Amino acid sequence: MFIRSINSYRRITLGFVIIASGLFLSGCVERPVSVANSATVKIVSRACQQGDPMTQTTLYFGLNRPNGPVITAKEWQSFVDNEVTPRFKDGLTVFDAQGQWLGHNGLVAKEKSEALMLIHTNTQESEQAIGTLQGKYKTQFAQESVMRIDHPVCVGF
Repeated sequence: MFIRSINSYRRITLGFVIIASGLFLSGCVERPVSVANSATVKIVSRACQQGDPMTQTTLYFGLNRPNGPVITAKEWQSFVDNEVTPRFKDGLTVFDAQGQWLGHNGLVAKEKSEALMLIHTNTQESEQAIGTLQGKYKTQFAQESVMRIDHPVCVGF
């Protein structure tokens, strides 16, 4: 009986150790992570089951000028044709967006916007191109900011 109790105890202890180790080690699996460093976002690469690891960046461009007319469709398209496309020759996607927030005065503010989606490799060249686009838009259209969202993605054709 004493030997049987020791064997049962060992099995229970071994089972507990295996389960605890599995739970502990599951925290070591690499997951896609975004690490914010001030206004710059760096995407940590991950392995893809299919396709290649790339970054999906979506930029949001407000169309209201603080002290002037709304940015027209013609002005926006000219910016895309002359500034965006030459920097991202492999392609891009543009879609209409509607921004909304609660102002300091308690009123809901709305702004028509354009969203620009880029799929690119995470390189210094692409980072510089995106930063240049943000800067040029802010300067050309008197904007305070251009929102940027990055996601790691797997891309296949």
